[in-house]
Amino acid sequence: MNMVFLLTGIAIMMAGGLAALLVPRRGHWASTLGSTCVVAGCITGLIPAVRILLGAPAEVLHRSWSVPYGSFHVELDALSAFFLIPILLLCALAAIYGIEYLRPYRDRKSLGASWFFFSLLVASMILVTTARNIMLFLVAWEVMSLASFFLVTFEHEDEKVSQAGWTYLVATHLGTLFLLAMFALLGLHSGSPELAGGTSPVKAVADHANLLFILAIIGFGTKAGFMPFHVWLPEAHPAAPSHVSAIMSGVMIKTGIYGLLRTLTFLGPPPAWWGWLLIAIGLTSGVLGVLFALAQHDLKRLLAYHSVENIGIIAIGLGVGLLGLSLHSVSMAVLGFGGGLLHVLNHACFKGLLFFGAGSVLHATGSREIDRLGGLLKRMPWTGWTFLVGAAAIAGLPPLNGFVSELLIYLGALEGVRTTSPLHLLLMAGAVAGLALIGGLALACFAKAFGVVFLGEARSADAGGGHECGWLMRVPMLVLAAACVAIGLLGPLAVLSLARAIAVVGGMPENVVRATIANPRDVLIAVVGVSFILLLLTAGLIVFRRRLLEGRMVSSTVTWDCGYARPTARMQYTASSFAQPLTRFFQPFLRTRTALTPPVEYFPPSASLATHTDDVWREKGYSPVFRGAAWVFSKLRRLQHGRVQTYVLYIAVTLLALLLWKLR
Repeated sequence: MNMVFLLTGIAIMMAGGLAALLVPRRGHWASTLGSTCVVAGCITGLIPAVRILLGAPAEVLHRSWSVPYGSFHVELDALSAFFLIPILLLCALAAIYGIEYLRPYRDRKSLGASWFFFSLLVASMILVTTARNIMLFLVAWEVMSLASFFLVTFEHEDEKVSQAGWTYLVATHLGTLFLLAMFALLGLHSGSPELAGGTSPVKAVADHANLLFILAIIGFGTKAGFMPFHVWLPEAHPAAPSHVSAIMSGVMIKTGIYGLLRTLTFLGPPPAWWGWLLIAIGLTSGVLGVLFALAQHDLKRLLAYHSVENIGIIAIGLGVGLLGLSLHSVSMAVLGFGGGLLHVLNHACFKGLLFFGAGSVLHATGSREIDRLGGLLKRMPWTGWTFLVGAAAIAGLPPLNGFVSELLIYLGALEGVRTTSPLHLLLMAGAVAGLALIGGLALACFAKAFGVVFLGEARSADAGGGHECGWLMRVPMLVLAAACVAIGLLGPLAVLSLARAIAVVGGMPENVVRATIANPRDVLIAVVGVSFILLLLTAGLIVFRRRLLEGRMVSSTVTWDCGYARPTARMQYTASSFAQPLTRFFQPFLRTRTALTPPVEYFPPSASLATHTDDVWREKGYSPVFRGAAWVFSKLRRLQHGRVQTYVLYIAVTLLALLLWKLR
């Protein structure tokens, strides 16, 4: 029954996407049909996912498929169900948000194609998380990549958008090459094209487990955004429409995390270096991701780099879990995997919320440039306050959801500090310090983002004319903000709901996992109790203030600033000036270029500070390689003469060479 609901949800989405293609080019029917069917399909799919996570047995559907080595083999177990919940929730909200967000485009673009690819993206993500056949998984993975490519290039007439789309397509296919190699090696040594437990024996791949793990890190890490495989991410996410950016950042990149976790379930007991490698990747991605975010001036690009940072946090949690399995520490394994998995859900909530907020700002002002904004909280209070909730959650502040998952990872790492050898103790202490550094830098970055965008005065006419979005965009932001608060305040229940998924990843009995969760749950109960008291005190102070001011005249005036009562927008901090102390301190990593015009004389007519930070990995690593490849391929153009006879000769020579090789 659960599988019937899930497949019905996919069918509803695809029917809506195809119907959206058939409606007239202009008008609102494409958005109405596409969005309604996506929401209906997501709700239908959520029913079995929630049931499985709450204790229903896993369900399998296995049907023959004429594709070589292929079969329609899908399974809904606790791990798949856990990943489906953020995918389906966020996609449903993004579909509602997209109706109003795309409204300005409906007179000049065909929205039917956009909604078709939106439906295809959601359906392919569902199949990726449930496929148990290698060929079916790869087909779904490729469909997911192509659908998201067409969504990223929605405004393909813009050269930057087109370039970002092709960068994403090339990067994702390079990652797929490593997945092909991994699955080919897995199928060769296991003797089966299936990924389900029991059909890919662990013993058969044990001798090649290390190589398979490395291939999985690169292949799935490219989709997830691990550094240095992240270069597509800060290009594609800002280029896509904001509701698509929310899906790509909030859940699509998590399919890389899912793929890595699913691979770990059939690679056998992990050696310690697997955990340390993931922790090192997580620290690198987390610290450098947040540093590059600090240096950005484009709001959506800033959020994209924070996706790299949070994927790093998830990788640290998974690394702690793997290290716990290697060291036979059940507490480390449960806390590490639990923190990493919960951060998958939490990141979907607050990053979806933040991209929705950025989209609302772009929708209202026409600009993503942070230094052209300002003062929007007065004009867009719903957007501003929900964005603040998301900013506090992503910075890991209590009592919001980001704090809960990061606390679990901290507890797992501290358990490692307490129970491991001296060498492991030092390394684990470094991981704890790195996680703390990531949190502090994230807090500074979102103080910049929220302060410059929403506080102060408008820095341009675009910001001065900002207005609040409609309810179709407002409701998804409110729902996600409420989810950030609810998961934070119901942290003990959220952690307990992870038990079945943790058991699948760690290969441990579910009752052992539940017993191990008891200790951090007690800590969370204490934190939640204090949080409730603080919230009640805050609410009491607000009510007391209102009662105190009842019947009195309340007026406002300019901020006192040494007697000068005519401040201008140019007197405010810019994104560059706010972040300069930190970007200057981390200059060896960022290589920030600064253009400074200092004030001169007593009454300077002008002064300015501008900074620009390129992605070091892209400029120093990938760009030279691709320029070299382009040069080599340009030389091969001499082989293209436009004569069919020559091309037939090429084919004949190739076939002859293959025949001789085969005969040998």
